[in-house]
Amino acid sequence: MAGVITTASHPKALWPGIKAWWGQTYAEHVTEYTDLFDTDSSSQNYEEDVQLTGFGLVPVKNQSSGVSYDSEVQGFVTRYTHVAYAMGYIVTREEQDDNLYEKVSRNRAAALAMSFRQTKENIGANVFNRAFNATYLGGDGVALCSTAHPNTTGGTFANRPAVDADLSEASLEDAMIAIMGFTNDRGLLISVMPNTLHIARNEVFNAQRILHSSYQPGNANNDINVIKAGNYLPGGFKVNHYFTAAHAWFIRNIIPGGTGMKHYERCAIMFDQDNDFDTMNAKAKGYERYSFGWSDPRAVWGVNGP
Repeated sequence: MAGVITTASHPKALWPGIKAWWGQTYAEHVTEYTDLFDTDSSSQNYEEDVQLTGFGLVPVKNQSSGVSYDSEVQGFVTRYTHVAYAMGYIVTREEQDDNLYEKVSRNRAAALAMSFRQTKENIGANVFNRAFNATYLGGDGVALCSTAHPNTTGGTFANRPAVDADLSEASLEDAMIAIMGFTNDRGLLISVMPNTLHIARNEVFNAQRILHSSYQPGNANNDINVIKAGNYLPGGFKVNHYFTAAHAWFIRNIIPGGTGMKHYERCAIMFDQDNDFDTMNAKAKGYERYSFGWSDPRAVWGVNGP
C-alpha cells in the first residue's frame, strides 16, 4: 500500500547503534504569508467581495437650473473559493513494535506539521509569484500587477510601471509617487499610502542599503536618504523566502476597508490519529481549508525586476 511506513521503510531503525537520525525535520523561517495578506475567517463555501464605484466630481449648478444627479454602479466581483488540503501517514503495527528509536516516531508529527506550514507559505507566495502572469486573473479580468486594470466606469489604471526596473532608490521613489497618485473608479484621488517593501532573499542586502542608509546609497553625494528621512515606507522591508523571481519586488499599500490582499481561513489546521481495526496500522492525518487572493489591486505595486 502506497504511503505506508513499514519495517522496510528504514531498516536501520531495527538495529541498535545509530548515533543520530537527520533530515526528518529542520528549523524553519518564521511565518511569512501574514506579511503579504490580511487574514479573515469564513463560515461559507466561498466569499465574495463586490466593488461599488461611488460618485464623480460635483458639477456646477447654474442659476435656476436643476441639481445634477449621479449614480453608483456595482463593479467587479472577486470570489474566494476555499480549498481543502489534507495529508497523513500510516505506520504498521510491526514497525511500531520493532522500531528501536523513539525519536524517529516522535518526529513524524513534526514533519507532517512542517509540510502543512510550507504548503501554506507556497500557496500564499504564489499569488505574488504569478502577479505578472496573464493566466492568473483577478476579479477585473487581468493579472494582479498590470498596466491596464479596467475601471467599471471607463478607462484604466496601473499598479506596475510601464517599464520594469531593478530595485533602487530611484525606482522606489517612482513607485511611491505613482501610488500616491492613485484614484478610485470615478477618478477621485484617494489616500493609498505605501507601507512595506516585499522582496526575495536575493535583494535583501540591496534593500538594506537603500532603506537604512542615512544618505543617498551608492554615491558620494551628501544628500539625505529621503525615503528613510520621510518614513515613506513605515513598515520597512520584508523578505519572503518563497518568492521564485529573484528580482521582482512589491510594495504593499494601506487602503481603506481591508479589501486588498486577503487570506480567508475556512477551517484552521487540525491533526487527528486513529488505528485500523483489521490491519492494526496506526494512522495520522492533518487537514485545513483556506484561500488566498486579492480584491482591490491598488493594495499592491509590483515590479517584475529584470
